[in-house]
This record gives sequence, C-alpha cells and structure tokens, in this order.
Amino acid sequence: EVQLVESGGGLVQAGGSLRVSCAASGFTFDDYAIGWFRQAPGKEREGVSCISSSDGSTYYADSVKGRFTVSSDNAKNTVYLQMNSLKPEDTGVYYCAAAWCNEYGLGYYGYWGQGTQVTVSS
Repeated sequence: EVQLVESGGGLVQAGGSLRVSCAASGFTFDDYAIGWFRQAPGKEREGVSCISSSDGSTYYADSVKGRFTVSSDNAKNTVYLQMNSLKPEDTGVYYCAAAWCNEYGLGYYGYWGQGTQVTVSS
C-alpha cells in the first residue's frame, strides 16, 4: 500500500525557517519522484518543488526559488523541503505526492499525503 506522511509544519514568523518531511512507504524513489504542493485558503493547489532521485532532477516554482531546497534520504525513503526566508504568502497546507519531475515542472500521480499546515505570520 502506498502511503505518504508529511510532518514538520508549524507557525513561524516572516523571515524564519521550517523543514517539512515526507515519509514514503509502499514504493521506492526509483518508482516515483516526490512533489511538494501547497494550498492556501481560497486558492488552488500549486506545485512548489519536486525531486527525482532516479536522475537527480529538481524543480522549484519561481515564487520559492532561492529560498526553498528539496532533498531526499533514499535510505529512509524520506524527502525534505527546507524553507528559508519564509513569507506570509507561503502560508498554506503543504502536501507531498508521488510525482513526475523534471527541471521544467512537476505533476502528480494521485498518491497524496494528508498535508501539514505551515503558517507564516507577518
């Protein structure tokens, strides 16, 4: 059974940092890349970043480029999203998903975690 579990969200002041994690089970990173998506209240879910362990590809949306870093620990089947210089507009529920990923973008395959809330106060 494919399962994705996010953790590490929380409340932080603008300019601060958080690291969210995505622990995967039921598949390996050779099968799927991992994508990070977020959804703010009243807005559509948007792709933020992704990593493909099979070829090393990563992608960042323009809104987070230079502030967020995605990484993976294949031994732990866990992907991390380090978020620095956070802004109030980064607030939302962050989801990880089994995905396709290249340097130009990402898409999802339908396996999602439950999400973790990130709130950035001004």
